[in-house]
Amino acid sequence: MSTKERLNLAGHKALITGSSQGIGAAVALSLAEFGADVVIHCRGEVEKANAVAEKARAYGVNAEVIVCDLTASNAHEQLYKLATKAIGNIDILVLNAALQIRKKWNEITSDEFDRQIQVTFKNNLFSIQLFSKYMIEKGWGRIITMGSVNQHKPHVDMLVYAACKSAQENMVRNLAKQIGSKGVTINNIEVGVVDTAQNTSVLENPEYLKLVLSRIPIEYIALPQDIAPLINLLCSDAGRYFCGANIPVDGGMSIL
Repeated sequence: MSTKERLNLAGHKALITGSSQGIGAAVALSLAEFGADVVIHCRGEVEKANAVAEKARAYGVNAEVIVCDLTASNAHEQLYKLATKAIGNIDILVLNAALQIRKKWNEITSDEFDRQIQVTFKNNLFSIQLFSKYMIEKGWGRIITMGSVNQHKPHVDMLVYAACKSAQENMVRNLAKQIGSKGVTINNIEVGVVDTAQNTSVLENPEYLKLVLSRIPIEYIALPQDIAPLINLLCSDAGRYFCGANIPVDGGMSIL
C-alpha cells in the first residue's frame, strides 16, 4: 500500500473538541480533507462551528456540530452521547479544548483552579475512558491530546494550565502502555505559540511579541494550519508506529 493510500482516512469518524476556531478548526478541516467524517464541537459559538462544518462538507464527508460546555462535571458523558448520536462510533479522538486563565499564582481562586483542571485534564481522561471502548473493541483507534510548551517551560501567569499539560503528557505515556497493544495509539502534541484568538491580545503588544519571537529559533508565530498535518499523520495508518510520544511542534522553542 502506498503512503498516499495509508494517509487516507475515509471510513473513519473523528471528534475534535474545541473545533469552532483556531487549531481545532484547522485539524477538523484537515481530517475531513483526507476523508474522515468529523464532529465539530463548541461551547456556544454555533455560527463559527457551523461555518467550519460547511467547509468540511465541501470535501464530501459528513460533518456535524455539537454543543457541550466542558466545565460541567459530567461533560464527558454529554460529549460522548452527542458525538455518537451525530455520526456514530468515534475511532479518532482529538482532545484539543482547554481552558487557560492568565493570572499570578497567588491570585488564583479555587473556582478558577477547578474549571481549568476540569476542562484541560479531567474531561480528557474520562472522555478517553468512554470513547476508547469502541476503539478497543474494533482493534483500531487514534487518540491525540493537544499539549503545550508550557509542559516543560511553565508560564508564570499560567500555573494551573501548565500543570494540566504536564499531567496530560504523563497520562499519555501511561495509557500508551495499556491500550497500545489493543490497536489504539495515543500521542501528545507539544504545541508552541500559535496565532489563535486566545493569544491575539497578548501578541498585539509589540514588546511581548518581540520577547516571544526571541525564544523561537525560526522567529515566527505558527498558524493553526501548521499544527494540523502532523495530526493527520498520527491519525492514519501511515502513523501507526507512533504511540506514547510527545512531539513538539513549536518552531524549535523547546530546545532553547
